[in-house]
Amino acid sequence: MSIRHEQKEQRRALILQSALDLFIRKGYGETKVADIAKAADMSMGLLFHYFDSKEKLYEELIRIGCERLKMDFNFMNESPLAIFTAAAEDLFDMIRTNPSAAKMFVLMENAQHLDSLSEDLKEMLTEADKLIKKSISLIEKGQLLGEIKQGNAEALAVAFWCSIQGIAQYIALHPETPCPNSMWVISILENREVE
Repeated sequence: MSIRHEQKEQRRALILQSALDLFIRKGYGETKVADIAKAADMSMGLLFHYFDSKEKLYEELIRIGCERLKMDFNFMNESPLAIFTAAAEDLFDMIRTNPSAAKMFVLMENAQHLDSLSEDLKEMLTEADKLIKKSISLIEKGQLLGEIKQGNAEALAVAFWCSIQGIAQYIALHPETPCPNSMWVISILENREVE
């Protein structure tokens, strides 16, 4: 990779990081392109060289967030509890090692409440929101195997994923907070009853 290409990628990453910080602090509507350019220490003209509009920049952040949150539930040989354990561990590792990961959870949550989003963005967010729905059949399988506690599978999925969401949001606002042990969240699902 050439130095010029590397510099371009670094500038692009700086724009994305600056925009992410501003969008979660000020919201989409209150964040101006001039604010992002100032935070990234560049001219608006240079920023527009990378992104045509504030919406395109926001769209790219949502796309990145959706990619990071994609979970593959098609592990044929894994137990359902092992899949949820791996997901929680991966997400908490990502939050621990990459401060912007927790901020991405806040961005994604806030984006779901905006009426002014394009249809493309709404579709991306709908896909990301299907995580809970995709988890239901996996929880039901785990219940049949006796490794996931009994109860309404959708309610268990909501409790599991929303606890991770809440933890990520808290850490985004309070970065000095230690990340909890992933097994504490797994205990929401894990069947600990001895038969």
